[in-house]
Amino acid sequence: MIRTALSLAILAGISSAPILADDNGVPYPEDYRDWHHVKSMVIEEGHDLYEAFGGIHHLYANDAALEGYQAGSFPDGAVIVFDLLEAEHGGNAVTEGSRKVLGVMHKDSGRYAETGGWGFEGFAEGDRGRRAVGKEADTACFQCHTSQRDHDYVFSRLRK
Repeated sequence: MIRTALSLAILAGISSAPILADDNGVPYPEDYRDWHHVKSMVIEEGHDLYEAFGGIHHLYANDAALEGYQAGSFPDGAVIVFDLLEAEHGGNAVTEGSRKVLGVMHKDSGRYAETGGWGFEGFAEGDRGRRAVGKEADTACFQCHTSQRDHDYVFSRLRK
């Protein structure tokens, strides 16, 4: 319930405010679609996280993050991108719609020591300066990620 409420606050804020939080230093991940594709999934109506995260998810990892997935622990410099898009249904197919949010995890164990070494940010499509998380990463993202402490705070796993 708390995770859903926080997620809704993040997504609602992205569409309604020019800047929601102070810059936390997590950069927009240029050319992330050229990185390693970790996995895709669709969250549909009826899922507990549908209101906050319903849609098509694509996850990408830079080279350092790919090493982390393989080793089970992520080195500084690892970046994971969570690209959340609307899921459009029609003609017996599910296709990508507009972007809802581009979530980013950036590993820097010194800078983000209070959040497991990870910096978190969410970006609105077409406006790389519009951030939803900023200095609120602890409550907006990290609280949910603590359940994944044994996996270096990362939910996703590489496809086999």
